[in-house]
Amino acid sequence: MPVALQVVVFCVAAAVSLVTSYLLVTRLERIGERLRLSEALLGLVAALAADAPEITSAVAALAQHQQKVGAGVIIGSNVFNLAALLGLGGIVAGSIALHRRVVMLGGVIALWIAAVCLITSTGTIPPAAGLAAALAVLVPYAVLLGAGARRLQQVPLARRWDAWPAVARRWEAWLAVAISEEEQELEEVIHPPHGRRRDVFLAAGALVVVVAASVVMERAGTSIGAHFGVPQIVTGGVVLAAVTSLPNAVAAVYLAARGRGAAMLSTTLNSNALNVAAGLLLPASITGLGPVSVHSVLIAVWYLVLTAAALAFAFRDGGVRRATGAFIIGSYLVFLGSLLTTAHSAAPGIGLTVVPLVVVGVAGVAGLARRPAGVDPGPGQPGADRAGGGPSRGGGQPGDGPPAGASTTSEESRS
Repeated sequence: MPVALQVVVFCVAAAVSLVTSYLLVTRLERIGERLRLSEALLGLVAALAADAPEITSAVAALAQHQQKVGAGVIIGSNVFNLAALLGLGGIVAGSIALHRRVVMLGGVIALWIAAVCLITSTGTIPPAAGLAAALAVLVPYAVLLGAGARRLQQVPLARRWDAWPAVARRWEAWLAVAISEEEQELEEVIHPPHGRRRDVFLAAGALVVVVAASVVMERAGTSIGAHFGVPQIVTGGVVLAAVTSLPNAVAAVYLAARGRGAAMLSTTLNSNALNVAAGLLLPASITGLGPVSVHSVLIAVWYLVLTAAALAFAFRDGGVRRATGAFIIGSYLVFLGSLLTTAHSAAPGIGLTVVPLVVVGVAGVAGLARRPAGVDPGPGQPGADRAGGGPSRGGGQPGDGPPAGASTTSEESRS
C-alpha cells in the first residue's frame, strides 16, 4: 500500500476510534447508572472505556510481537496523560482544589502500579507475576469504589479485626470519607441519564468499532514508521500514545477552563492503572514482553517519577496549581527530548538518560521544599481540609467539595 494511502488510513482509523470511544463511554455510563453503580465506580468504568484505543492498539502490537510498540503505547500514553490532564489542566484552570484523602488513596494505587510496571519492564518478574501484583490492589480498590461511601460505613471492620479494633475503626472511617470525597469530585461530571436497552446494543457496537479501528490505526502507524525509519519505541511511545490519549486531553482542558477539573486526578490515575493492567500486563502474560528494552525501561522510569512528583505536589498543596502544571509539562518535554535523542541507539549513554531524570528530580525536590504562599498544610492527618489555591469552580470556595472532572464526558457535552 502506498505510504500516502497509509497516512489517510491512519488518520481515518484514529478519528473513528476516538470518536466511537466517546460514544462507548457515554453508553457505559448510562448502563452503569441503570445498574445503580456509585459515582466512583462509574468513573472507573468510564476510564476503562476511554482507554479502549490505547489498550487495543497495544494488544494488537503485542500480538504481532512488536513489544516496543505495545509497551510504548501504554506507558507512553500514561506519561502523556500526566502532562495533558494534570499539567495542562492545571495551567488552564489556574488552580484545582482536591481532597487530600483522594490524593492519598488514589496515589497509593498509582504508585504501586507504576512500580510494578517498571519492575516488569526490567524483566525482574514475568508479566504474569506483574499482573497478579497489579490485580492484588486494583480488585480491592474496585470493590471499595463499588461499595460506595454509604455501604462501606455499614461494613463493621472493627468487629472483624479483634486484635486492633481502634485501628480498624480509624481505617473504616478514613476509607469511608475518602471514597465519599472522591464521589463528590465526580458527581457533577458523571450524571448520565438512566440507561435503556438500546444503550447496551450501542455500547456493544461501539466496542467492536473501537477495537477494529484501533487495530487498523496501529497497523498503519507501525507501517508508516517503518517506511520512514522511525524507531518502534517512538512510534508507540510518542505518536500512538499521544493520538490515542487526545480525547481525554481535550476533555480535561475543556472542563478545567470551566472550573470543573477536580476529578482530573482520579481520572488520570485510574486510567493509567487500567492501561497497565489491561493493555500491557494482561496481553504480555500471553505473548511475553520479549527482550528487555532500554527505552521501554526509560519510559517506565519516567512514568513512575512523574506520577510520584504529581502526587507529592497535589498532596502538599491540596490540589494542582499552575506552577505544578508547568513543572509536569516541562518534565514531559525533557522526557521527550531524552527519548527522541536516544531512540536510535541500542545502548544510550548516561548523559542522555539518567542526567535528565536527575535534573527533573532535583527540580521537583527543590519545588517541594519551597512551600508556596497561602498554602495551608492542614491538621496533619492525610485527607484533612483542602488548602489554598482558590476555588475549583466559579464562585466556590476552597473548602467546598470539588465536583469537577476530566472524564471524557460531561453534563454539558453529553449526547
